[in-house]
Amino acid sequence: MQDYRKLQVWQKAHKLALSSYDVSAYLQKPEGWPLRDQLLRAAISIASNIAEGRGRGSDPDFRRFLWHSLGSCNELEYDLLLARDLKFLPVALHTRLTGQVEEVRRMLVGLIQSMTT
Repeated sequence: MQDYRKLQVWQKAHKLALSSYDVSAYLQKPEGWPLRDQLLRAAISIASNIAEGRGRGSDPDFRRFLWHSLGSCNELEYDLLLARDLKFLPVALHTRLTGQVEEVRRMLVGLIQSMTT
C-alpha cells in the first residue's frame, strides 16, 4: 500500500476538511443542518477519495478516485457559495475556504494530468 499521507494534495485536502468544520458553527440552526451535513460530506470526500484511490494499487484506479475528489471539490465550492448567499456564512470565511478549495482543485488537476501523459 502506498502512503497517501505523503501526498501534498492529500495534506491540503485534509486541512480543507478540518477547516470546513469551522463552517459548522455557523450552521447550528435547524434550517442550516442539511447544508452543514452536505458541506461536511463533500469536504471529507475529497481527502477520503485520495486516500482510497492511493491504496487501490493501480494508476487507473487512483486516477478514477482523483476524479471523484475533483467532483467533491466542485460540490464543496457550491455548498460554500450557497451558505454564503443564504447569509449563514461570513464572507471572509467563505473567501478563505474557497481559496483552499481552489488550491486543492489545481493540485488534483495537475496530478491527474501528470498521470494521463
